[in-house]
Amino acid sequence: MSSIRPRTRRQVLATAAAAGLVAASGDVFGQQLRPTPQCDDGDAATPRQTEGPFYKPRSPQRSDLREAGGKGQPVELTGMVLTRACRPVAGALVDLWHADADGDYDNKGFRYRGHVFADDHGRFRFLTIKPALYPGRTRHYHVMVQAPNRPVLTTQLYFPGEPGNARDGLFRRDLLMRVAEWQDGLAARFDFVLDLS
Repeated sequence: MSSIRPRTRRQVLATAAAAGLVAASGDVFGQQLRPTPQCDDGDAATPRQTEGPFYKPRSPQRSDLREAGGKGQPVELTGMVLTRACRPVAGALVDLWHADADGDYDNKGFRYRGHVFADDHGRFRFLTIKPALYPGRTRHYHVMVQAPNRPVLTTQLYFPGEPGNARDGLFRRDLLMRVAEWQDGLAARFDFVLDLS
């Protein structure tokens, strides 16, 4: 008997879209997202996780979090904000923050912190870096996602294949991003499903 769980239609379509994102062009970092997949399979909402001790309100509205002269492998993080019925959530706030290439958080300013609003198709995009490890945690991003006038989803995103994943008590497999290497950087994708019908 097989132990492989069947995948939902949304997962299959999203994986195909992510593969197209990498394969469709020789320039991943300038690539546009594909349209929101059409599906209605009632997926579960994205799991919540702690915001951690380093959250700062009022991050700047910007999609490019990279620093001039900064270290770290470039990452383009893209995805969609969807309802459980896989409808796009236009105008959703997506707030991202993470450690730098030395494993430190900027608690005085807003390095590697910023927010964007999803477009009419629920799509968002950040240009940033792969954060370094720091004691007790695996590599991760912190994210808050909020549909207009609705409750906030606070969670974290993880990189696949990290040795620290197995040792991190907060790590969840269902919060793994889909990641592909491209030239000197990474293309990462995660679709947030809000607890909305």
